[in-house]
Amino acid sequence: MEWGNRSWRRVRRFDLEQEVINILKEIGEDPNREGLIDTPKRVKKAYEFLTSGYRANIETIVNNAIFEEDSQGMVLVRDIELYSLCEHHMLPFFGKAHVGYIPNKKIIGISKIPRIVDVFARRLQVQERMTEQIAYALMEVLDPLGVAVVIKAKHLCMMMRGVEKQNSELFTSCMLGEFKTNMVTRSEFLDLIRTGST
Repeated sequence: MEWGNRSWRRVRRFDLEQEVINILKEIGEDPNREGLIDTPKRVKKAYEFLTSGYRANIETIVNNAIFEEDSQGMVLVRDIELYSLCEHHMLPFFGKAHVGYIPNKKIIGISKIPRIVDVFARRLQVQERMTEQIAYALMEVLDPLGVAVVIKAKHLCMMMRGVEKQNSELFTSCMLGEFKTNMVTRSEFLDLIRTGST
């Protein structure tokens, strides 16, 4: 079975390169001109990276970096850069995620939070779903008293085409546990992400 999977991946990669060649021809380009000869390989490599979240595993990413700790204060990682692809047009959207949680006798290594964001950003996405996926993943691996995720992003599918609104930004949020039920906690989180945020 494992060999079959590797074989299928080889065929898929070959097909992806051929499809890029087909796209170049369809838009009126010459895939054999100097600047485009290696473009199908580059596109394949780029998409393998940009969609690597499909092949990522949250448990492997966390890698046991969860530690016993009596801290009850809010933990917040702000301004996490993210880059993703809109699933409707396969055009990029990019922005920042703010992720907070309230420990329940356990904390997670802070570098793991941006890695969890990347797992879900590196897929074909809609921002609304991605926001919830990040929140529920952290809730599952850490079992905290609450999780809050806010994402602000610009979407090239809205900026380069369609309505062509250059300064529009999309905000999405997901509040779980204490962040959903306790207005003081929620307000503290929102105040912290506003302070000095760009």
